[in-house]
Amino acid sequence: MLTVADQLRTAREAQSLTVYQIAEITKIRTDHVRALDEGNYDVFAAPVYVRGFVRSYANALKLDVPRVLELLNEELGRSAKHQAPPALSKRKRTILDGIMYQCSKLQWRVVLPLIAVIATCIIGYFIYKSWHEQRSKNPLSGVKPGIYKPNKPKGETLPLPK
Repeated sequence: MLTVADQLRTAREAQSLTVYQIAEITKIRTDHVRALDEGNYDVFAAPVYVRGFVRSYANALKLDVPRVLELLNEELGRSAKHQAPPALSKRKRTILDGIMYQCSKLQWRVVLPLIAVIATCIIGYFIYKSWHEQRSKNPLSGVKPGIYKPNKPKGETLPLPK
């Protein structure tokens, strides 16, 4: 049975296409096309790149893409490097990671206006409360009781009307 690399290479050669032509059609770099033709999947960082490039390559050559990808998955399963997805980070997940994950699932076009309306209502409530409290407050509540003492005249008075 032919490997994925053999199928891709023979189909390309049967259609008289060069590596450069395939690279231009699929927008895959020429060194990656050569690696796919040789079955050298260790060039790629992760299996997702291999699968995507093989899918594009097989589509360009008009091959049976699901069958080619199924065979590719079998080949990648035998490879030690491409069996398990690589860890994204070596640190342990924290509660902040969980919160950020939940926030990433939100539809922000709906949530942001909702948050803005709620914040406006809360701010409006506190403004109204302080305004109402200020309005109902007695302006003389802070003044101490006292006796009115007029200023002593200094001898300068206006003449009395006749």
